[in-house]
Amino acid sequence: MTDPELANSHRDLRRDLHQHPEPAWCEFYTTSRLVDELEQRDIDDLLYGSAIHAADSRRNVPDEATLAEWRERAREAGAREDVLDTVGDGFTGAVAVVERGDGPTVALRVDIDALPITEADADDHDPAAAGFRSTNEGYMHACGHDAHATIGLGVLDAVLDSEFAGTFKLIFQPAEETVSGGKPLAESGVLDDVDSLLALHIGLDHPSGEVVAGIDEFLAVRQFEATFAGDSAHAGARPEDGDNAVQAMAAAVQNLYGIPRNSAGGTRVNAGRVGGGTASNIVPEAAFIEGEVRGETTELMEYMWERAERVLDGAAAMHDCEVETDRLGDAPSAHSDAAIVDVVDRVAHHTDGVDTVVEHDSLGGSEDATYLMQRVQDHGGLAAYVGVGTDHPGGHHTPTFDVAERDIAVGIELMAGVVHAVADAEPVS
Repeated sequence: MTDPELANSHRDLRRDLHQHPEPAWCEFYTTSRLVDELEQRDIDDLLYGSAIHAADSRRNVPDEATLAEWRERAREAGAREDVLDTVGDGFTGAVAVVERGDGPTVALRVDIDALPITEADADDHDPAAAGFRSTNEGYMHACGHDAHATIGLGVLDAVLDSEFAGTFKLIFQPAEETVSGGKPLAESGVLDDVDSLLALHIGLDHPSGEVVAGIDEFLAVRQFEATFAGDSAHAGARPEDGDNAVQAMAAAVQNLYGIPRNSAGGTRVNAGRVGGGTASNIVPEAAFIEGEVRGETTELMEYMWERAERVLDGAAAMHDCEVETDRLGDAPSAHSDAAIVDVVDRVAHHTDGVDTVVEHDSLGGSEDATYLMQRVQDHGGLAAYVGVGTDHPGGHHTPTFDVAERDIAVGIELMAGVVHAVADAEPVS
């Protein structure tokens, strides 16, 4: 067994994407770069823009000023004007289709967005040392989506260079980090003919050489913003004339954490960002909470959401304020089908660079690939979520996160082999 090496073209793509991280619904340069790559390949169809999104299901889309800022950044970085026009107001991402005669339809989903984190600039941080650190200061690929996109393109190359029989769909999904991109893509219909869907994540605290054949436990999640409105007043002379929005917000935060647990399984709640008020001598008229609820199942998440809404409404009423609650993004729970997990297990044992195969594991968080998985399963297909280990020096969502590039090559070989195996063809060599 020899150590897999990442092809120069794939390494260049990964490093270019790493240098140009973009947040959810703003992946303009990323989409243009991927379209460039896909148009150079012998694919049968290329979809991007509003064609791959159910527009009414999009949530948490940035305001026009933010979208315009990121479009301009992408333009300055070299994004194509025709692609920018097509993706418009954040209809980012792309779907490539390869049709190779009779056979099943197999899809691979990879995500492409980045995070609002300032990347490390130390000499021992490989992207900084090798000259491909983020050029969008304050944003970075701190969860490996640059590697995911590269693995996806590598799998496409392997499929094109093989005797694959059937249809292969490669899905570059935006807005995973805000759990808002999966639902509109799933509801667009591009998955409705898929027999088997694969999704993947690199790292997940699994070391290089380790593969998780199937993630089976996803926390369902709903993210929200609650905006409280009261009346201002002089805090010294006339405090009784005010209705204190911050007091309502604070009561809501306290009581959100007091929502009773549930015997059916684990639940979570978090008020991740709060604020309000303008000065110490003014009774504040506005305040907000950005938070989330989670559950081991979709039903448990809904249980938490119902009670969270009750807490928010009650806190506002108690202090004579109003509250408006907006759902920002959400994702259901899901499971990986045993039939595909078995295939991943078998292929992984014959993949260069894989030393250990873990059959099942939990994600420990949430992922909106679950919308795509459920869509395929609801239409009679199978789905699985695969973990590809890598020795990352910092944890996910930290300034020092990075991936070992040789593990991108492992991911390409593994997932290409799985695509062939689930299509009942010979594995790609």
